[in-house]
Amino acid sequence: MKLRTIRTTILATSLVFGSGCLMRQSTHEKAMAKAKTEHDAKVADLDKQIADLTAKRDALQKEIEAQTVTLGDLKDRLEKLGQNVDSLTKDNAEAEKRLEELRKQKAAADARLATFKSLLSKLRSMIDSGQLKVIIRDGRMIIALPNDILFDSGKTSVKKEGKDALEKVAQVLATVPDRDFLVAGHTDDVPIKTAQFPSNWELSTARAVEVVRFLVSKGMSGKVLAAAGFAEFDPVVKNDSDANRAQNRRIEIVLQPNIGDLPNLDDLTK
Repeated sequence: MKLRTIRTTILATSLVFGSGCLMRQSTHEKAMAKAKTEHDAKVADLDKQIADLTAKRDALQKEIEAQTVTLGDLKDRLEKLGQNVDSLTKDNAEAEKRLEELRKQKAAADARLATFKSLLSKLRSMIDSGQLKVIIRDGRMIIALPNDILFDSGKTSVKKEGKDALEKVAQVLATVPDRDFLVAGHTDDVPIKTAQFPSNWELSTARAVEVVRFLVSKGMSGKVLAAAGFAEFDPVVKNDSDANRAQNRRIEIVLQPNIGDLPNLDDLTK
């Protein structure tokens, strides 16, 4: 009788433990599926932004081709009518100037797109692991690193996990020629008031400076780096939840445009 009772107890215990294992396995599979979905969404968003830039570049190419056809057609008509093309030199010069400006814009767009694609490829493993995000905002590439990876709350010393990430970023950015980078510190809207940091301005700026110093220590030139603090005044989402505040606490490394990429403003000073 006792032997039968012992067997029954062992069987019941086995069923309980087996059920627990199945539940843990199911929970793990759901977590993996969720992580994969989030990863696929990030990759799809980046691919869309690259596609948008490619479309803008192609639009510039079409405008150049249209301007070229218009200019050639104008010359042909004037010659057929026996008019003196030289009398319209000024108009022709303006058209040529516009055409040259479009060519420069297209060349700049091509170069910018190539740089973006190269950086995206080199940072792909860090993006996939969640160490950073790469976004396109106002035509500029931005590398965003979560504050929680880099700093403890209210601190400016870079944590080991953050140093590991920044070292990889420094190795990649050091390969980008003729580009300047702005390291921008951002906080959430929770105020800070200490002897060292009277406000989030001081905290965000100090963190940006700390990141710049670290990047320089890992081989980047100080000539291409600048630091700025934006406090809580440039959020990416509303500060209405803990999760959103975590997104707003960040360091952004902004790939600055070349002077040649900017519109020609010489006429404004004449």
